[in-house]
Amino acid sequence: MDDIIARIAYCVERGKINLTSNYPPDLKGEEGTDELTKRAIEEGISPEEVLNKGLITGMERIGIKFRDNKAFVPDVLISAKAMNTGMKYIKPYFLSHQVKLKGRIVIGTVAGDLHDIGKNILGMILQGGGWEIIDIGVDCNAEKFINAVKIYNPLIIGMSALLTTTMLNMELILKEIKRVSPGIKVMIGGAPLSLEFAEKIGADHYSPDPQGALEYINSLTFN
Repeated sequence: MDDIIARIAYCVERGKINLTSNYPPDLKGEEGTDELTKRAIEEGISPEEVLNKGLITGMERIGIKFRDNKAFVPDVLISAKAMNTGMKYIKPYFLSHQVKLKGRIVIGTVAGDLHDIGKNILGMILQGGGWEIIDIGVDCNAEKFINAVKIYNPLIIGMSALLTTTMLNMELILKEIKRVSPGIKVMIGGAPLSLEFAEKIGADHYSPDPQGALEYINSLTFN
C-alpha cells in the first residue's frame, strides 16, 4: 500500500501523467498518476489517503522545488496536470462527503492588471495542497472580490499584482473587502510587493512564493 501511494506522489512531483506519456523521459513506458490512482482506489486504499499522502504530497514537493528555484513554471504546470488526472478518481468521494477539502479560497489579480501567470501558479499549488480554489480572474475591482465573498463564503482571499502601478489598487480593494467582511483573511503576492507594503496596507499576509502562501494558510486555525 505504502509503495503505490509513494509512487503516486513521485509521479505528481515528476509530472508523469499516464502510461502513454513520454515525459519525463526516464519514466517512459511506466504507469503514471492516472493508472496508479485508479489502482489504489480499486485496491481499497481510502480516497483520503490517496489524496493527502499521494497527490497532495507530490504537489507539495514541486511547490518547494519551485520556491527554491529547483523547478520552474513548466514543471509546476505538468505536475498540476498529473495531479488533476488523478483527481478525477477522487472527486466522486467529495460529492459523497467521504473526502473533504480544507476550505475555499478566492484568488484574483487586482484592477488594472491583466497578468495571471503568478495567480495561476498559486492556484495550482493551493489546489494541490487540498484547498478549493475560486479563481475570479484578472482586472478585479473591489466589487468583484466582494461579490465573490458573498457568493462563495471563502476563508481567505488572495490578491496578486505584477505592476508597481496596479499594486497601489490593493489598498483600496483590501479596505473595501474588510469593511464588508472584517474577519476574512487577505493575503497578497506579486513581483513588486514586499512585507513592508503588506504591513502598510493592512494585509494579513505577504508571501514571495506560492509555497509560502500555502504554508501560511495551512498554519491558520478556522472556527
